Amino acid sequence: MAKTKQKPANEGLDVMENPDVLVSKAEEFFNNKRNQNIVFGIGGVIALIIAALAFYRYQVTSNNAEAQLEMFQAVYYFEADSLGKALNGDGNNYGFLDIIDLYGGTEAANLASFYAGSTYLLLSDYDNAVRYLTDFSSNDYLVQARAYSLIGDAYMEQDDFSNAASFYGKAVDYKPNKEFTPIYLKKLAIAFEEQGDLEKAAAAYQRIIDDFFSSNLTQEAYKQKSRLEGLSVE
Repeated sequence: MAKTKQKPANEGLDVMENPDVLVSKAEEFFNNKRNQNIVFGIGGVIALIIAALAFYRYQVTSNNAEAQLEMFQAVYYFEADSLGKALNGDGNNYGFLDIIDLYGGTEAANLASFYAGSTYLLLSDYDNAVRYLTDFSSNDYLVQARAYSLIGDAYMEQDDFSNAASFYGKAVDYKPNKEFTPIYLKKLAIAFEEQGDLEKAAAAYQRIIDDFFSSNLTQEAYKQKSRLEGLSVE
């Protein structure tokens, strides 16, 4: 049987520790024309990817700035309670739905989803309210929690107390703060009570008392928790 030729045990160490050996190996690799083609081919692909990413970022930034300007009138209509124009535009200016369709992938389109969902909620179109509010996503500790709460409101209006409690719970747990979290806890307690889960409802009120004692909802939380405990005894 032919013996396999063994490499010296220290050959790998020589390459790692001796710069001259490393340079020699590199020169040997690059002097091979096939290897040159591989390296330059990979480099070209990487350059194209970097250029494409840079162009995409430029386009998104440019489109986002344009979308923000276009959305100004829709926000005005929303604040003025002209909800149809806020959603669909007025013939000269875009509405939120236009912004979403024309500027998808931008922050402005993302925010337009929040506004569209809020508008549908005001119009009692709860399915579309849930659809657009669910599409919205933000790292902002106030707006994202608000979106969860509004989805909960839409489910409450449909007597879907289980889903309502789920989204109120998300609002409660998303970056809690003393200004709004007590409000979401109160909504969560109401959803649990509507489900018939008085224990969880009382626990939600108790969390207001324990974690947000300075809230103006604390006294009401005491009152509602006592009422629920009385109902549990009956």
